[in-house]
Amino acid sequence: MTNAERIFQELDMSPQSDNIYIQTMSEILLAADRVKVPRRLQLILAQPKKEVMVHFPVQMEDGRYELFKGYRVQHNNVVGPYKGGIRYHSEVSLDHIKALAALMTMKCALVRLPFGGAKGGVKITPRKHTRTELMRVTRRFTSELRANIGPDYDIPAPDVGTDAQTMAWMADTYINLKEPAFRLGGSVVTGKPLAFGGSHGRGKATGQGLVFVVAELLPEMGYRLSESSFSLVGYGNVGSWTGRLLAERGATMRAVLDHTGAIGNPEGIDPVALAMHVEETGGVAGFAGTSALSPDEFYQTEVDLFIPAALEQMIDARVARLLKCKVLIEAANAPVTPAADRHLTEQGVEVLPAILCNSGGVTVSYFEWKQNRQAETWELEVVDHQLQKLMVETARRVKQMAEELGCDMRTAAYCSALEYIGSVYSLRGIFP
Repeated sequence: MTNAERIFQELDMSPQSDNIYIQTMSEILLAADRVKVPRRLQLILAQPKKEVMVHFPVQMEDGRYELFKGYRVQHNNVVGPYKGGIRYHSEVSLDHIKALAALMTMKCALVRLPFGGAKGGVKITPRKHTRTELMRVTRRFTSELRANIGPDYDIPAPDVGTDAQTMAWMADTYINLKEPAFRLGGSVVTGKPLAFGGSHGRGKATGQGLVFVVAELLPEMGYRLSESSFSLVGYGNVGSWTGRLLAERGATMRAVLDHTGAIGNPEGIDPVALAMHVEETGGVAGFAGTSALSPDEFYQTEVDLFIPAALEQMIDARVARLLKCKVLIEAANAPVTPAADRHLTEQGVEVLPAILCNSGGVTVSYFEWKQNRQAETWELEVVDHQLQKLMVETARRVKQMAEELGCDMRTAAYCSALEYIGSVYSLRGIFP
């Protein structure tokens, strides 16, 4: 019996191998055992501190009512206030949100941000609803959560299916529900529009942080970014910014897949023009100058860098066997299943983990939260400089840990985060 299985048994958790939360915690607990995190802390980290589930009705524009289910999971806050995105998606579930909250705890600790981990979501298909209906859903969901969020307690942000407008609705609702409205109310969320307390650089932050990490680590792997080719799964905010920023450094985008289909061009795809096409049509399919690809043809496209930037667990063992890449860079959270991860490692493919590569988003969220509290606005150059500094420091920390432990980068990232969390617990102790 593994250490993780013993922890799950003690906590009466069913160790289902295909459950994303069990998979995530198994990897975290494996790393915890490797760096000798005390058992009492492993038990604490194995389950979230709080799980909130709400059901709320919202009137649609045609007069009918729909009942929605929402979640907010607060995993751990020993390092600081809870922090994590709000997701609007049809497949939102408690275990998915729990896994993402745990990853946020690891991510914030890895970058040494003064935040703990949380995540939230509403089970909804955004594209099936009008802007007015989404506003009503957001305001009602925020009202349900208002006792569980706050600028000093839990600070949401955008995630899949939400954006700056969603955050503006959330912040406005929160402020109006507080009596009296107070100065720091807007800092209850990050990822807001710039005119409403947002930060320069927040929109591109996840993609920008990823590019800073890749630029730091790729040369030591023997590759030149300016001579590299790449493919992307997903061309939303993270994927499109990643494509544009990599292209600015000379890399060539050869293939892209999203919910509308897959496209390819061995000579390269213009990422800026593709972003405009997606904004106009809703997806990458039909983009001029490219050929339509089947999903398998897309995955078999030969590239140096393969970047999943969509949803969790899209790269399973079958897909992993199709890939022809040298480095897999996780832009999405938990996009690779454990079985796929093992196969890629056996094939000599370097996997750069999400808690390192996509931590630019929460880092600039921290900058926004800081600016709000200090009544400041930083210029884009300042944001980018501070982001690069933290991402490079974090990448080097993970690389050093991997060399010291003789392990892969994912395990090293978890170990670095867990050592930091453990050091905070040793100083604070456990109440009472």
